Amino acid sequence: MDKPVLNSMLLGSADPDRLKKWYLDGFHAEVDGYGNLNLGGFGLVIEKRDDVATATVEPGRVVLNFAVEDIEAAAAHLRTLDITWLVEPEDRGIGWFATLIDPDGNYVQLIQMKPEYYANL
Repeated sequence: MDKPVLNSMLLGSADPDRLKKWYLDGFHAEVDGYGNLNLGGFGLVIEKRDDVATATVEPGRVVLNFAVEDIEAAAAHLRTLDITWLVEPEDRGIGWFATLIDPDGNYVQLIQMKPEYYANL
């Protein structure tokens, strides 16, 4: 068996149009020919699901991590949308991190690693 490659994930939503618009606006996603979002080569599939609540009950179970080059610029853009911050951008030594909540209650994290992190890989 070939080594599997994780290339996408599915977010089930009671309101997929609202959630998809939020990710399009917030992260400048491209839409592929099937209506899925392309986020830097990683596919985000957002579909209507009847087996999920309007808001997640365990938001920390899955966290969507976005690597950004400029966390302050990314945060400034996201502030133009209707968002709730769990953690505003903060320096955690090896990089800057911020956590916000999407319209369905999922945690979304921005990460800007410092150059030293990459030097030690």
